[in-house]
Amino acid sequence: MNGDKRFLILSDGTVMEGKAFGAEQSAVGELVFTTGMCGYIETLTDPSYAGQIVLQTFPLIGNYGIIPEDFEGESRLRGYVVREYSETPSNFRCETTLDSYLKAHGIPGIYGVDTRAITRRIREHGVMNAMITDHVDIDPKEIEEYAVRGVVAEASCKDIRQCPGKDPRFHVVLMDFGAKENIIRELNQSGCDVTIVPYDTSAETILAMKPDGVMLSNGPGDPSEAVGPIQEIRALLGKVPMFGICLGHQLTALAAGGTTYKMKYGHRGVNQPVTDLESGRTFITTQNHGYAVDLESVKGTGTVRMVNANDGTCEGLDYPGKYCFTVQFHPEACAGPKDTEFLFGRFISLMEEYRNAKR
Repeated sequence: MNGDKRFLILSDGTVMEGKAFGAEQSAVGELVFTTGMCGYIETLTDPSYAGQIVLQTFPLIGNYGIIPEDFEGESRLRGYVVREYSETPSNFRCETTLDSYLKAHGIPGIYGVDTRAITRRIREHGVMNAMITDHVDIDPKEIEEYAVRGVVAEASCKDIRQCPGKDPRFHVVLMDFGAKENIIRELNQSGCDVTIVPYDTSAETILAMKPDGVMLSNGPGDPSEAVGPIQEIRALLGKVPMFGICLGHQLTALAAGGTTYKMKYGHRGVNQPVTDLESGRTFITTQNHGYAVDLESVKGTGTVRMVNANDGTCEGLDYPGKYCFTVQFHPEACAGPKDTEFLFGRFISLMEEYRNAKR
């Protein structure tokens, strides 16, 4: 029942007592935090959170309710942690409450915990597994042994679908590793018909569709596990213009011979500064990832175009001569800054250049 005692148990043995909301069940997942001050609807519906318990660092969540028009996809997260949730949202577009949404999707939540203390612990020790439960008498092995696996297959579409664009000039195939709907909206508004295909679609099948370009979407999990998609991307490189976002960025780097690594606590929020090494400009970006491309590993195969202004990690790669570029952040982000929305225009220009070169 809402307001009953509920616990957040970390894999290091820490127990935080709070109150229950959302689904009346226990859940284990990888505990991560996101720093956005708004956009909790987009966070809840971002497939990239598959297998994870999400903690919101902003203290009040749910004040504008749930607005289905803003959904990015199906909820894949395992649990939800907030300092305070609003039981009486106020927004003219609101259709239901945060609590009702969590219940409907089988996501247990906990509120009334010290989210600042939990965030500091994650920053000091790195992401860790956790359980949301109504009982403290649990087997710690259930938490310790949990791993985020097989989540790309879970988050991807199962069938091919079409999303026609406005006054289309190009046909783009979107490889769905857990794609956010706003990627499709941006492509449609840019004059692209979009064909969305499952994550395991072969390069041969994609090329047979005669696309002007291929979009590699965001998605969850360890990129090195996605062996099949990496092989197909390798087969596509240089044969068709490509634009990769987030997981698509990482998979392309792996396909080109690079490596990735797990970050201590990742980048999740709407205020990550990214510097374009070519122009010298710094942009504020939305990000959601726990893995990064090793900068040294891509030398000779890709050109580092963008880096994180805080920690120097890889944020963008160009692949000269292969009509391909990728970014670690989300240029399509909602809610979030629109600083890098121009990258969709760059993709359009790349497809135009390729089309002209083939004439």
